[in-house]
Amino acid sequence: MHEAETVADLLVEFRDHTGRDWPSRNAFHAAVERLIEGRDAEYLLGAPDEDSPPAGVCQIRYRFGVWVAGEDGELEDLFVREQARRSGVGAALVEAALDRAARRGCRRMKLDVNAANPAARALYERFGFSSWSDPPGGDDLLMRLRLPEVP
Repeated sequence: MHEAETVADLLVEFRDHTGRDWPSRNAFHAAVERLIEGRDAEYLLGAPDEDSPPAGVCQIRYRFGVWVAGEDGELEDLFVREQARRSGVGAALVEAALDRAARRGCRRMKLDVNAANPAARALYERFGFSSWSDPPGGDDLLMRLRLPEVP
C-alpha cells in the first residue's frame, strides 16, 4: 500500500474514533496527497514492532513564526489504533516528531489536545509540554514546548 494511503486510512480511523463522519474518506486521501507533496507538512508512521504494519500516525505542520523568529512546528493528528495503545507507539511518534522539528530548526512545538483526554495530556506532559490555555468544559487544550537548538 502506498504510504499516503496508509496515512489517510489511519486518519480516517481517527475521524471515526472521534465519532465524526466528515470529511469523507476521499477528502482525507486527497488532503494527505496534497500535504505530502508540499514542504510544510510531513507524516510519521509507527508500529509496535518491526514485523507489524503501521498502527499509529502523526502529522507535523511547519510555519514561520514572527514571535520566535523562526519556524514553529505543530504536532497534529496523533492517533494510535486501540490494539497498539500502551505499546510505546504514541511516545515513539512524539519523540520522532520533536526530533524532526528540532533538526529542521523549529524553535517550539505546539499542539492541541482534548482537555478531557487525560492519557494524551499525560503523554505530552511527559515530554515537557505545558498548558498554554485551559478552556473549561473539555474543549481543546493548547500546549507548547520550547525545542533545543540542534547544531
